[in-house]
Amino acid sequence: MNNKKGLSFPLLIIAIVIGATIFKQFDFKNLRFEEPAMAVIYILTFLMTVYFIFKNSKEK
Repeated sequence: MNNKKGLSFPLLIIAIVIGATIFKQFDFKNLRFEEPAMAVIYILTFLMTVYFIFKNSKEK
């Protein structure tokens, strides 16, 4: 029997929203974030979400 798990839909939505927020917060003219402290939190959350998405999809 094949028990493949697909991508987690809630984690995928969280990753998309946080990725869009990171993109909006970045000032391309000055190459800096508007709020650096919040950017660190957003990036860490984004990386953890992406890690859990790929970790769950590779489990058997």
